[in-house]
Amino acid sequence: QGGKPAEAEPVLLGITKASLETESFISAASFQDTTRVLTEAATLGKVDYLNGFKENVIMGHLIPAGTGFDTHRDVDIEFTVEEPEPQVEEEEPQVDLETA
Repeated sequence: QGGKPAEAEPVLLGITKASLETESFISAASFQDTTRVLTEAATLGKVDYLNGFKENVIMGHLIPAGTGFDTHRDVDIEFTVEEPEPQVEEEEPQVDLETA
């Protein structure tokens, strides 16, 4: 439809690092470094919106699938388009063949 093809850059993280990099501090705390993760979340005033499966299971809520999916269905998605920087073409130096 005249759109730009998707671009991505692969990132390979170990299982420990990947588990701690989630936006959900509840999910991260359930894996490793529980005290550190919860202390950091508390001191930074983080809010866990319980969007994922794991954190909803931990809290005893419906998971965001099947019967529990209705709460996640009406999500507004905002797309931001970054304008590419203008390409500046560098001029090649002119060589005077008569004096060279």
